Amino acid sequence: MTSRSRAVARHVHLWLGLSLGLLFVLLGITGSALVFYQEIDAVLHPEISVSDSRPAPGWSSPVWDRALTTIRRQWPDEAGQWRFEAKDEAGPIAARYYPSGPPASHMAKRWMVWLSPDGTHILRHDGWGDYAMSWIYELHMDLLSDEVGHKIVGWSGLLILLLMGTGLVAWWPRGGWRKALRFKQGASTIRRLHDIHKLAGLWSLILLILFAVTGFMLALPKESNWVLERTVAPVDAVPVPKSPVREGRPITIATALANGHRALPEARLAWIEMPARGNGIIKLRVQVPGDPSRRFPHSYIYIDAYSGAVLGLLDARRGSASTMINNWLHPLHDASVGGLATRILAFFVGLVPAVLFITGLLRWRKRRVHQAKAIQKHKLQGVCP
Repeated sequence: MTSRSRAVARHVHLWLGLSLGLLFVLLGITGSALVFYQEIDAVLHPEISVSDSRPAPGWSSPVWDRALTTIRRQWPDEAGQWRFEAKDEAGPIAARYYPSGPPASHMAKRWMVWLSPDGTHILRHDGWGDYAMSWIYELHMDLLSDEVGHKIVGWSGLLILLLMGTGLVAWWPRGGWRKALRFKQGASTIRRLHDIHKLAGLWSLILLILFAVTGFMLALPKESNWVLERTVAPVDAVPVPKSPVREGRPITIATALANGHRALPEARLAWIEMPARGNGIIKLRVQVPGDPSRRFPHSYIYIDAYSGAVLGLLDARRGSASTMINNWLHPLHDASVGGLATRILAFFVGLVPAVLFITGLLRWRKRRVHQAKAIQKHKLQGVCP
C-alpha cells in the first residue's frame, strides 16, 4: 500500500468523520437503546408490567377474541386494521391499530394498545411516536423526517462503510502487526487518543460493518433488491390474496387460528392481523423452523374472514437465496438472532461511534493547535536577528 493511498485515505476519513460523525453517533446510540426497546419501555410504563400465572396465549387461546371484543367496545367507530402480537411469555397483550388499513410502510400512522393478560380491559394506549421509545425508534429510522429522513439514513449506511474502509486503509500496518495493535503506555495525549480510536474501531469493525450494511438494506429495500436480483437471485414477491367483504357474520379468531394451524402445524404464531373494513382476509404471521426472526417472521397464512378457508400460504423455507438474505436482515440488525449475549454485545458496539467521534475530534483539534504553534514559532524564528 503506497504512501499516497494512505494519505488520500486519511484525508477522506478525516473529512467524512467530521461531516458524518454526529449522524454516526446518533444512529449508534439510538440503536443501542433499541436493542432493549421493549424492556426499557416496560420500565418507563409500569402500568403494563403485569404478571399472569397462565401460559402465554397461543393457537388455541380464547383470549384473542376477548381482546378484540374489548378493543371494539372501546373504539366502536374505528374501521382500520387491528393486529395482535403473540409473545412467548405471559403478560399484557400488545395490539396495534392502523386507521387507514394495512400499512404500506413502517412510517404508517398507528396506535399502540396494551390489554390485560385475560383481554378484558385496556391497560395503556399511545400514539406511535408519542412516547419515548417509539420516538427514539423514529429518530433512528428516519431522523423524524419521514421518507426524506429514511433515505438519508439508508444512504448514510454506504458513507459509513466508506468511513470505516478509509480508516482501515489509513491504519494498515507497514511493518509488524504487534506494534500496530499495541496500546502504548506513557505516550503523549495525541498518541493515546490515536490508540483508543484505533483499537475501538478495530474491535468493533466487523459488527459496525454488519449494522451499516443491514441498515442500508432495510432502509432502501428497492435499491437493495435491485442489487440482489442482479448478483444473487430474484426476490420472491409476497402474495396478496383477495377476498371480498360479504354479508354475514365473520368467523372468530379462534376459528381462523384453528384452520391456520392445521395448514402449517409446525409454525409458531407471532401476529394476528384482523382485516380492515373493505377487506375479508385474516392474516396470520408465523415463524417456521429455520426462520431467524422470532418477533417479525416471514411466513404468512391467509384466511377468508367469512368462510374460514385457507386462501394462501407463504412459507419462508421456500424462498429464493435473495429472499433468504432479506429474511436475515432484521434479526441481524437488532441482534435478536443470538439471544441475550449478542444483544448485550450490540448494545456496547452501538456506543463505539461516540468513542470514535470524540477521540478523532480531540486528536484533530490537538494536531491543529500543535501545527498552529509550529507555524507561529517558525514565523518568529524567521524575523529574529
